Amino acid sequence: MELFVSAIAATLTTLAFVPQAIHILRLKKTHAISLQMYLAFATGVAFWMIYGFMIWNWAMIIANAITLALTVAIITMKLRYG
Repeated sequence: MELFVSAIAATLTTLAFVPQAIHILRLKKTHAISLQMYLAFATGVAFWMIYGFMIWNWAMIIANAITLALTVAIITMKLRYG
């Protein structure tokens, strides 16, 4: 049961950034999002991914790697279109 719940949580929190990334790609507008928030979030996600490697938890590693990639993409678009 724990694995099932954690897989759902990881999937939902990872996929939560997809609509934001798609929205920015379509409109090329990022003025309403906070660069500082995304930088802080990316840093936290990177540390969670590192922790996943430390405890060798593949679900944590994969979920955080995907979330980090999406967050870095949003940061890149914020810097480019911002």
